[in-house]
Amino acid sequence: MAHGDITHIDIPVSDMDRAKSFYSQLFGWQIAAPPGFEEYPMWQAPNKISGGGLAPRDETFTQPRSYVEVDSIDAVLEQVAAAGGAVAVPKQPITDTSWWAAVTDPDGNNIGLYEGVTDMSS
Repeated sequence: MAHGDITHIDIPVSDMDRAKSFYSQLFGWQIAAPPGFEEYPMWQAPNKISGGGLAPRDETFTQPRSYVEVDSIDAVLEQVAAAGGAVAVPKQPITDTSWWAAVTDPDGNNIGLYEGVTDMSS
């Protein structure tokens, strides 16, 4: 994916089994937890392009979050305040070759950032 593409959507859930059943029945999503991410099952739409994760809901994660592919999370985070936003979650590793962070836009929307390469299919 290229810089600026939506790459992933996380959906906060409080009951993982209920969420898996709901989304697979309603939309035909394939849902499976990759090795090492058992508490974070990934969903894939029938088009095999759209996808994301079912993430545990908590007080800081209550609404779905779209993730935008970026060339450099560090560079984007440096620009956020000047553009009128704020860093919501600092850069964190996913794997040895991928990272995520989240920012809040001037309207209070929480947007995820993704950088790197993640092979969640193995």
